[in-house]
Amino acid sequence: MNQVTRNEFASKFIINRLRTFYEAGCVLNTRSVYFCFLIYTLKSLHMRKETDYFITSIHSILDGQPWYGEPAMKILQGVGSSKVYKKPNDNSHSLIELLYHMVTWTEFTLKRLEQKEEKDMAAFEKLDWREINPEEHTWEKGMAQFKVTHDLIIDLLGTKDDEFLAEKVEYRDYNFRFLLHGIIQHDIYHLGQIVYLNKLLLV
Repeated sequence: MNQVTRNEFASKFIINRLRTFYEAGCVLNTRSVYFCFLIYTLKSLHMRKETDYFITSIHSILDGQPWYGEPAMKILQGVGSSKVYKKPNDNSHSLIELLYHMVTWTEFTLKRLEQKEEKDMAAFEKLDWREINPEEHTWEKGMAQFKVTHDLIIDLLGTKDDEFLAEKVEYRDYNFRFLLHGIIQHDIYHLGQIVYLNKLLLV
């Protein structure tokens, strides 16, 4: 993680902590504010180890330095838009189908973290492996959705402690810990497919 990213995380962390102890009523004077900030910070550092791991992992996969190779955005930006709708055979997915499949389940993860009900399970299942309309579903638009949704997930995780990871995910029989591990694995798996298919279509 570079220095700019560290500073961004630090700033968001401090803002979230200030908001938390302000809402708890720790605003009597300078000394009490400092004391509350210190206590909440120490508690948060202890209670955010897993959540911070997920933040670091998602950031690394998105545009950091993942162990497996190039990050997602570099891989996606390296795909030529002229071949994203092509399939090597009738039984395969195209590059654009793989991208929007990834977008679908990243957005599902975000909505479950937000605990918003405007899209239920059926809505996401309907979008999964959607019929691609080249006029509507472009590679550039898909990349932008993929990036923005992951950034929002990272921002949202920055407001949470590890306790939430054990909570059950709506519409599923597993918790948020399992969901976050799953979306990370899902991204890596399909990025591998995109790299392979991109090279295959060059032949």
